[in-house]
Order: sequence, then C-alpha cells, then structure tokens
Amino acid sequence: MEKSLIKINKWLYPASWLYGAGVWLRNKLFDWGYYKERSFDLPVICVGNITVGGTGKTPHTEYLIKLLQKNFQVAVLSRGYKRKSSGFVLAEEDTPVHQIGDEPYQMKQKFPDIHMAVDADRCHGIEELCKESVAQGTEVVLLDDAFQHRHVKAGLNILLVDYNRMITEDKLLPAGRMREHESGKFRAQVVIITKCPKDMKPMEYRVLTKQINLLAYQQLYFTTLNYGKLRPLFNGGKEYGVGSIHPQVQILLVTGIATPQKLEEDLSKSIRNRIHTLAFSDHHDFTEEDMLSIEQRFNTLPEGKRMIITTEKDAVRMASNKLLPETVKPYIYVLPVEISFLQDQEDSFNQYILDYVRKNSRNSRLP
Repeated sequence: MEKSLIKINKWLYPASWLYGAGVWLRNKLFDWGYYKERSFDLPVICVGNITVGGTGKTPHTEYLIKLLQKNFQVAVLSRGYKRKSSGFVLAEEDTPVHQIGDEPYQMKQKFPDIHMAVDADRCHGIEELCKESVAQGTEVVLLDDAFQHRHVKAGLNILLVDYNRMITEDKLLPAGRMREHESGKFRAQVVIITKCPKDMKPMEYRVLTKQINLLAYQQLYFTTLNYGKLRPLFNGGKEYGVGSIHPQVQILLVTGIATPQKLEEDLSKSIRNRIHTLAFSDHHDFTEEDMLSIEQRFNTLPEGKRMIITTEKDAVRMASNKLLPETVKPYIYVLPVEISFLQDQEDSFNQYILDYVRKNSRNSRLP
C-alpha cells in the first residue's frame, strides 16, 4: 500500500459526533419519505463521493462524456463551485469561467458539443436541461458532485473512493474529511476506488474488496490516473511527454487542488527533475499577492532551466486572470489527466453504463 493521506484530528471528535447526528437524521428523513426525492424520465447518472474533494470526479465525469457522446446528447449539471453567478446558467462557447466555475468551464472547452449547465438546485437544473427551448435533444444527464443532493433520485449513482483515503479509515467532518457516514456507500450502484497505483498486486485487490465490503448488487471497479503530454498554456508551441523533460530543468509545480501530494508523488516517480511545490487551496482564486509569489518563486530557479507545471483546473483560472505576470506566461505548461481501468475492467464498466442509458432512455419507452 502507498502512504495514506488520512489525517485525523481526534480533538474534534465531539464536533464530528454532533455533525454525524445531523447527517444521520437528514438521510433518515429521506429514507422515511419526509423529504421527497424526485425521479426524471431520462437517464440521470450521479458521480460523487462521501469525502471532501480530491477523489477524481472531473476525470471520471469526462470519461463518461467521451463514452456516451458518440451515441447520445449528453448534458452535465454541476453546482458551479465558486462561480460569480446565481441560478441556472447554460454555458455557451464564450461563457467566461467566473460565470460557471473552473471545472464546468474546463469540461465545456474540452467537449463543446455537450450541454454544460450549473445550478445549485439540481432538480431545477434538470428541468431546464429537459426543455427543448433551453438544451435541445438532451438524452442523458451527468450530475457532477451530487451524491448528497438527495432531492434528485438518480437512476445510477457512482461513488468514488480515493485509494489514498479509504472511507473505512476516515472520520466524519471536522475530525476527518467525510461528509456522511460510511454506510452512505450503500446508495451507490457502482463504487470506484480511484487513484490506485498501476502495479497493484492481486492480493491487494482482494484486501480492498474485502475492506470496502459492498453488497451483492453493487459493482466495484478500480481506476488509476494517467498523465498526458504537457502543453503550453499560452501561444501554442511544443508539447512534452512528462518523461522527456531535460533532467537539468527545475520545475515549479503550482496547484490549487484538494490533494496536491498525490500529483507531486506521481511526478517524482516519472521524472528525475527537481520539483518545487507552491500549493494553494482547492479552487483557489489567485490574487495579486499569489501571482507575485509565483513570480518570485519562479525567479529563484536557474534561468534557461526552469518551467512551471499546473493542472488543467488551475490553468483555467490562470489563463483568465489579468494579474498573471507576463514574464512567467511562456514557461507555464498544463498537465492533462485521464483515468483508466485496472484488471481489464474497462469493457465491463462501459457496457454497464451503456446498458443503463439505453434501457432508461426516452426512446426505449416509446411504443
């Protein structure tokens, strides 16, 4: 097993017990029918987790988009975390990032043919996406990070669990990072253990399967992260494979993600370069002071032998930020990330998803 990223603040256990009681009661009110869940007459797939951030929701959602958009008109609905707008917003080609948030903007730029929308009220958002006058031809809706939004009764729930932060070892907020009790996993039809090492041994698969302890109706999959070629953020130019960077080049890794340690470890395994890390909070809005810190840290590296690497999500916020110094722009490279399935599970997963969508599509219910 790789090093766990779990850190428990035991002195916060009393607050976690109070928080847990509130979450337990809320879920029971849904289970007992006091709070209403709403179903929709088209396939709705929820991708979420029961921990705070960092399980790989965006690359898994993008995997589903690529799988489904060949045959279906896909709509993605997110709350648009940290956006500067309110209500329902349907993204257009020129919709700025601050109107919809960094992850929705990233998905719309990569997949321009999908309907990308944001709305804190998921029921209202799905209603809008089903209107022909708003989002023509929607055939399947992907809900990004809505596992706790139980007012929507998704037809298929996909729960993501970080290999480095197993829910069987974590604790409720604020002592740990869990949004609800581990038993919440039983609402999912599919559980994916994400960010697994590529060289996992058969014994470890068996240990994790036993540890997660799912029910007979639940499907368990394992995925790992793959990093694509580095591309310049500005002005096009040459792309680099991560392993092809000259060993004398020093790297400033700038991140605003939930678990930057995992990315730093992965890069350290792939390259021989010296890596300097400048980590900000998840979805961080870069200020003038932050930009100055980036420029100052970059200037400490040797001239002609330096570069900045950042994530796709961070690149979205950097590219639109007018405070980014011109002196560092030519040196910023974006590291794409995708997921792949382990144990030859890809075909099985793909078929499971496609079967669900076909069986629950509007067309399948027509006489």
